[in-house]
Amino acid sequence: MGKILELKNIFYSIGKRDILEGVNPEIAPGIIHSIIGVNGTGKTTLAGLIMGLEGYRPRKGRIIFNGIDITDYSVTDRARLGITLSWQIPAYFEGVTVYEYLTLGKNDEREIEDAEKYLSSVGLKTEKYMSRVIDESLSGGERKRIELASVLSVHPKVVILDEPDSGIDMASIDAIQSAILSFKREGASVILISHNKEMAGMGDVVSLLCEGTILKTGDANTVSSFFKEYCYDCYSYDDPRCAEKISAIPAYSNATSLEEA
Repeated sequence: MGKILELKNIFYSIGKRDILEGVNPEIAPGIIHSIIGVNGTGKTTLAGLIMGLEGYRPRKGRIIFNGIDITDYSVTDRARLGITLSWQIPAYFEGVTVYEYLTLGKNDEREIEDAEKYLSSVGLKTEKYMSRVIDESLSGGERKRIELASVLSVHPKVVILDEPDSGIDMASIDAIQSAILSFKREGASVILISHNKEMAGMGDVVSLLCEGTILKTGDANTVSSFFKEYCYDCYSYDDPRCAEKISAIPAYSNATSLEEA
């Protein structure tokens, strides 16, 4: 099936502290690939490296997108290629209307219609929200859904969602999960970063990140269930329970994942 994004033996450090140590995730086109792990294991760092944020350059290793080495590309260059990042805290654009935010930089009538369509796809009625001003009157969940509608409207090839359910009201969870599936329907690859078993379980495949190392990549149910049972109370893969159980998880092959999903 091929790969749209490859991280090849990525190491990243802050000072003398190693954050990521030889990670090698491969993201297949058109799937949801979850990265699960407890807080502090390097998940957000991984997102920053893929997006090429300032200060996020690997100490060692390469990042390959569609066969192109983008390790030294800027955020802007990666965005032009179709890579987009949505942080766990929704973007704040105070004082503009939802319509202005969703149509920023869009002049084509079809693009504007798409923006309205994607607002509906995240469970927000256009007639109610298009004229709303983005301010404190919107909940965190509403802001996140508006942000995801904006990301959908630019038709990304790879979208990185960093803890999309963080701090979100329960009423918005279903809509956010629906939006994540919308990315997949649109043909985008989704890198879904979470420490929540249920959210990560949306993935066609899940990679377990522990202490800066990917321990295993496998099917969503098996890997996320292992995470829930062992990882909340264990912060080291040297634990014998971890080594025994993780070795029993079948290895993932991206050559067949879509047919099996």
